[in-house]
Amino acid sequence: MFDSFKKQEEGEMIEERPEEETKVESVKEETKVESSFSEKSSEIGIGDLMDKRAKLDEAIDYVGLMIKNLKDKRTGLEKDIEQESIDIKNLKEKLEKVSDYIDEENQGIKKLTRKRQEVENEADEVGSLINSLRDKLSGIDKIVGDEGIRVKKIKESRESLES
Repeated sequence: MFDSFKKQEEGEMIEERPEEETKVESVKEETKVESSFSEKSSEIGIGDLMDKRAKLDEAIDYVGLMIKNLKDKRTGLEKDIEQESIDIKNLKEKLEKVSDYIDEENQGIKKLTRKRQEVENEADEVGSLINSLRDKLSGIDKIVGDEGIRVKKIKESRESLES
């Protein structure tokens, strides 16, 4: 049915018809051919013109089918693109949430770093206080030790005087 059109348009979409349809169409064409032989003798050129019109109708139907197929493909692509757009938006939202979480964690880490630094500073102050108090206690211990030695000397000198 589309043989002449297929030869002209190689590489384009071609509708394949089942064998039953082609058999029915070939029977119809044979009856047309037989009737056109009788008509050709009585009607000069009209049969040829009708055949050309029929072929043009077939070509128009074929082009219409191609357009329908293209529209269907475009509709499918539009649906696919819309689905991809939705998926990308969902991924973007998830990534934004992950980014927010990372920012919160970084702020938490900075806060912990500041607290740790404060604790270290306080520990240094406590260490300084301990060293200062140790020095004072050492001074007091020395004074007490010195006083203990004087008291011993005094006792010893009294004992030696008494004896």
